[in-house]
Amino acid sequence: MTLPALPRLFVAGAGLMGSGIAQTALQRGLEVLLFDARPEAATEAQGQIGERLQRAVQAGRLPAEAAAEGSRRLEVVSDLKAAGGADVVIEAITETLAAKLDFWGALDRICADNVLFASNTSSIPITRLAAATDRPGRFMGMHFYSPVPVMKLVELIRGVLTSDETFASIDALSRQLGKTPVNSADTPGFIGNRILIPFLNEAIAALQEGVGSAADIDEVAKLGFRHPMGPLELADFIGLDVVLGICRVMYEGLHDRRYAPNPLLERLVEAGQLGRKTGRGFHVYDRPAG
Repeated sequence: MTLPALPRLFVAGAGLMGSGIAQTALQRGLEVLLFDARPEAATEAQGQIGERLQRAVQAGRLPAEAAAEGSRRLEVVSDLKAAGGADVVIEAITETLAAKLDFWGALDRICADNVLFASNTSSIPITRLAAATDRPGRFMGMHFYSPVPVMKLVELIRGVLTSDETFASIDALSRQLGKTPVNSADTPGFIGNRILIPFLNEAIAALQEGVGSAADIDEVAKLGFRHPMGPLELADFIGLDVVLGICRVMYEGLHDRRYAPNPLLERLVEAGQLGRKTGRGFHVYDRPAG
């Protein structure tokens, strides 16, 4: 199908990624329905999006009128059935296969046949997710990078049965959102995490083996490689539970030890030290993110 000039989006998941996708769409003039399985999380995200839009105004990056209009175009919904009124569903829920399969199976029963489905999964093969629906031709991957309002990259992933028309529509939507799309094969982790996860794992191993402190390892990456964040700081920013989930999916799918979860990473997640969102991970933060 050809999308309307200003497609209406249903964004599922009001965490860091989902709220970032919603904010980006709002700033580009689109209407957004924001859903989370925990309604209070969606309401909280609505407030945070409003605050971030106001900060963009104060920094001179966004006109005040555009921020006000953006806030008005955001609707928090508590029922999945609201997705029936959208043109595109973008899923950014927890990075677990079972949760995503349940979600897409439910959405397939709710939405009309012409609604396009896009998953923001960072590691799970798209063909596997599309199989939970009766519309694999209108299903594909749309993997944004965090923080979504800032990062230009989006990976587009075709499943085995994704149609050319669906791909063209989601590619056009990506550009409408101000992103630069790249095309990845439907393999665990796609392009970005295929490269990133071994780097993070090696940094964690260096910390575990006492090669350097967390601060020193990150400083080497920032000053020596000109990375904006060190690998351990980046893992904390992503969420150590998310990194662990990606490692597990990639190791299971590729059977390559480069993607096997590091024991230190597993211990931190077991201890509830998930990075910035909990205030402690490889580094200690003044307060949890949110």
